[in-house]
Amino acid sequence: MKTIVICSGGLDSVSLAHVLAAEGQLAALVSFDYGQRHRKELDFAARAATRLGVPFHLIDMRGVGAALTGSALTDDLDVPDGHYAEDTMRITVVPNRNAIMLTTAFGVAAAQGAEAVATAVHGGDHFIYPDCRPAFTDAFQVMQDAALDGYANVRLLTPYVHRSKGDIVADGARVGTPFAETWSCYKGGDIHCGRCGTCVERREAFDLAGVPDPTEYADPDFWRHAVEGRA
Repeated sequence: MKTIVICSGGLDSVSLAHVLAAEGQLAALVSFDYGQRHRKELDFAARAATRLGVPFHLIDMRGVGAALTGSALTDDLDVPDGHYAEDTMRITVVPNRNAIMLTTAFGVAAAQGAEAVATAVHGGDHFIYPDCRPAFTDAFQVMQDAALDGYANVRLLTPYVHRSKGDIVADGARVGTPFAETWSCYKGGDIHCGRCGTCVERREAFDLAGVPDPTEYADPDFWRHAVEGRA
């Protein structure tokens, strides 16, 4: 299927883009600037589109993001350290972010004649983000079927919604994804901090997949303590 990937520039979405490109299905990448402090991730998304030879659509959502207050990703709040699957990470929720992005991406897909929109939400997201869970993605497809009835038939592809981030790394490695050309860290510094939830989850995923991690971290060993703390 001619597929548009919602691409943040992170490990998951860039890997998914490479997988779909290898299958001959990738039509374009769509990214969103919602005022995130780690906006540098969007540069990695743009590079991925160039590398894969597909159009890149950057949607300016900063006005919307400014109204979605209370998140450490958009407000002047500290991004917590630790494992992703901890209650402290709820401060990184941007309310309805994925729902808004998906709705916009479906509109782009319908307008451009794409057959599907793909997102790399995975099992590790379920604890923190309600709009990454299977119940949401299933319901979203039903809503979009009604919203586009008689105009377009666009499918939502969520190949990792019941799988782990380690599975994404394994899939990405299989098709030669340049992992060093992805950005995950929520703190948005010069290099990955190694301590925030998404850095810990990223490093753990490489370990579980048995794939070398090319990422430079400011604190490369913190992830082990964070993972052991949850054991």
